[in-house]
Parts: sequence; structure tokens; C-alpha cells
Amino acid sequence: MLLRRMLMMLGAVLIVVLALGGYKGYSIYQQIQQFSKPKPAISITAATAEKRPWQQRLAAIGTLKAFQGVDLTVEVSGIVRDVLFTSGQHVNKDQPLVQLNNEVEQANLATAQANLNLARVEYNRGKTLVGRQNISKSEFDRLAAQLQTSQASVDQIKALLDKKRILAPFNGTIGVRQIDVGNFLASGTLIATLQDTSQLYLDFYLPEQSVPKLHLGETVQFKVAAYPDEHFTGEIAAINPKVEDTTRNVLVRAQLKNPGNKLFPGMFASLDVLLPESPDQVLLPETAVVYTLYGNSVYVISEQKDDDGQVVNDDNGQAKLVVERRIVETGERRDGQVVVLDGLEPGERVAATGQLKLDNGAHVSIVTEPASKATKQ
Repeated sequence: MLLRRMLMMLGAVLIVVLALGGYKGYSIYQQIQQFSKPKPAISITAATAEKRPWQQRLAAIGTLKAFQGVDLTVEVSGIVRDVLFTSGQHVNKDQPLVQLNNEVEQANLATAQANLNLARVEYNRGKTLVGRQNISKSEFDRLAAQLQTSQASVDQIKALLDKKRILAPFNGTIGVRQIDVGNFLASGTLIATLQDTSQLYLDFYLPEQSVPKLHLGETVQFKVAAYPDEHFTGEIAAINPKVEDTTRNVLVRAQLKNPGNKLFPGMFASLDVLLPESPDQVLLPETAVVYTLYGNSVYVISEQKDDDGQVVNDDNGQAKLVVERRIVETGERRDGQVVVLDGLEPGERVAATGQLKLDNGAHVSIVTEPASKATKQ
């Protein structure tokens, strides 16, 4: 009786073990079947490498400067009698701007003019007398020297009077005045700034390696923060014949018109020098290139082939597409495009988005959805 119970218990345990083993085996079989199924295609967008003309440029930053610009100062000291301009006024060359008090100089000029007239009369009289030998030659020389001295005194006072009257050295726009009537101005005191903004200079630096590419007359295109949607152009007018010792850069100056006086001296400019050569280059969207510290790469799309070289079709009867990671050498980037210098041929298709999910041999399908949606799939 006891033996029968033990056999029944052993049989029950055996049945349970077999049931559990069968269930576990069936689960393992399902997992194997699941992993053995082909992975679904990864959705990506594609871009085709194109060979097109590419405008070569040299990028730099620069500063706008006035065609002519000075800070007006006084050369001699004095009290301001008249201010003959208003802030922001357009002035013409030799237009009076400031008049200093010159009463003392005017009085000195009258005295010097009287002395000059007397010296001229005595010189003419002496000229007559020396011809008659009524005076000595040395006396006549003294009279001639006195005339020259008197004339020099008059010229000196006139020059001082001219310095008391400040004139515009050229046509331009005068800035905010820094003086008022009655101010005593010492020599060198700032009156205002005068800028000729009808034309401007754009000064910028480029590395010495760029010197062979620079020539007078090359076009410079630039933008300023004040007008972010506008492009302005000028031409290279001068190239400094010396490279800076500390930076190894060369100073370049472009010249440009300033219609409407929209641009001001001192503005910061982001610029490109447009080089005359425009060779064809292989171009891709910037999003198609994967940038890493170990090199830049792209995923090239191609049709999968079997061992016999035949194209493999997917479940829909279409050619099965796979990707291959390829290292490329890239060049200049601009306006969402990048130049591929080596590693890619024109006409090859590459993955433009979704590269984070890809690896060599990954099965892909090309979609035409926006890049943001394709990346999230």
C-alpha cells in the first residue's frame, strides 16, 4: 500500500515536471521564432549627392569705417563766441563751425597792419633815395628787412585768427556737439566728430595662407546686425603689405557705397570674400553627415544582393535597401549644405535623417516625411 502511494506521488511529480518543461520549451521556441523573424525596415529620409558649382568664399569679421572721419578739436585756446552748427547737421567743406573770441588778435592785427604800412612807405622812400645815393646800401637793407618783418607779423596774426575760426575740413555729417557758447576751450578740446559716410571702408583680417587668393577688386559680401535680412557688397580696395607678427593675419580693406547712409562707422560686419573660381563640388545636406571626433561619415543606401549578385526583394516585391557606413572628408559648410571632398561619388544616395538607429547592413525604407517625423520613428 505504501509503495503504491509512493509510485503515485512520483508519477504526479513527473507529470508536473514534464508539463513545466514543455511550457518552458514552448516559450523558448516562441522567442526563437520571434528573433528569427526579419527586422522591420527603419524609416529614413534620403538625399542624393549632387555635383554643382560652389562659390568659394573666405569668411571673416570686420568693422566699418568712414571714408573720411575726424574728431574736430581746437588748435589754440580761447572762449567760444559762436557755435555755427547743430548736432547731426550735414556740413560742406570750409563751412564755419565754431568761432572763438578774437578781439585781442583783431587789435594786434590792426597794429601790425599799421606797422606794415609804415614799413612799406619807408621802404619805397629808401628805394628812391638809395638810387640817388642819399642813403647807404646798408640802411636800405635795414628798411627792406623791416618791411619783411612787418609783413611776417601781419601773416602770423592772420594765421592765429584763422585758428580761432574752425572750418569743416570736408563734406560730411557732424555729430553731437560737445561745447557751448562761453566755454573756455584749451588746445585739443573735442568739439564734435565729423564723418563722411557717403562711402565706407570695411576693414578685416584674414590668415596669411589666404593672401595668394586675394586680389584687388574682388567682391566682399557682408551683413550687419542692424539689418539682418539685407546683404551689402563692396570691393577689395587695399591689401596691407605686411603680416601682423602676433596674429599672422593680414589686414584687408574693402570700399563700398552707402546709399541712404544706412550704415554707420563702427558697425560690426560678418563677411565673405567671394573668390572668382567656382569649381564643381559634391554637395550634401548637412544633416546627412554624422560628425564625430574620430571622423565624419555618411550612411550610403544601396540595394541588397545575394551571393549570386541578384537583387533581393522584400515582402512587397521591391528591392531591399540596406545602408553602409562610409567615412568621408568634408569641407566648407554653408546655407545647410556641406562640401564632400572625398569618399562619395555624385549620384549616390545617403541617409539624411534617422542615422542614430542605423548600423552597417541595416534594412531601411525611404520616406518623404519631414525630417523631424522621420527621426522619431
